[in-house]
Amino acid sequence: MSDNHVETHYTRQGLGEIILAALKQAGKDIDHLTTDDLAPVDEFHGGQRQATIRLADLLGFGGGERVLDIGSGIGGPSRFLASRYGCRVTGIELTAEFCRVAEMLTRLTGLTEKVTYRQGDALDLPFEDMSFDVVWSQNASMNIADRDRLYSEMRRVLKPGGRLALQEVVAGPGGEPHYPVPWAQEASISFLLTADATRKKLEAAGFRVVTWQDTTQTSSQSWNRAAEGPPPLLGIHLLIGPDWAAVARNSARNYQEDRARLFNAVLERPS
Repeated sequence: MSDNHVETHYTRQGLGEIILAALKQAGKDIDHLTTDDLAPVDEFHGGQRQATIRLADLLGFGGGERVLDIGSGIGGPSRFLASRYGCRVTGIELTAEFCRVAEMLTRLTGLTEKVTYRQGDALDLPFEDMSFDVVWSQNASMNIADRDRLYSEMRRVLKPGGRLALQEVVAGPGGEPHYPVPWAQEASISFLLTADATRKKLEAAGFRVVTWQDTTQTSSQSWNRAAEGPPPLLGIHLLIGPDWAAVARNSARNYQEDRARLFNAVLERPS
């Protein structure tokens, strides 16, 4: 399945204006936005800000690392890492609309000196070998069939001793997911592996596992809450659009029925 189908799935025209209108309605000062103001809407993954904090704590930032965020979406995690830890973050994202919105929100939070974005392909990263201290990726691999190439590219751009921080949705034993889900309307652009298969491919690419945690329960709880009632003014429903109710219900069911699982991991490129 081509990248065009994946980008089409994620593109929502006028997304920046939709988010700005919701921020104003929620009483946020558009001229003085903080990363906390944006947290409900700009982290497009299960668990949102708390999941990002959990993965960052697992990695253990020292401050000032050069980070590549693969599948950076509209930039929530990259801005958080820059703001909290002083990292210099480059986001790479397939979807042009997400890149435009990420750049706008980064300007509005005053973080353009620390965070930049590029539209590009995770299977052909436009960076030199050994360029980054950390490669970071949350819920980005579900649309990528060629995991060998993905993990090889991640390793290539990491410095020896550098670390990879991953949050990934994986296949459970309960059968195919119910669609639509956040990453796909139907199965043609969904490429889930099991956690065991994912770990084996990462190790085959030359990574050493430092920490590996099943975080399915926390993601399941967040989707259960999301599916229970009307969405708030600010939330990732703004990115998903009209299918939000079905996506939230299916996401909750997929975790409950063990059709999907989630893990957090930190891996190292050995020196």
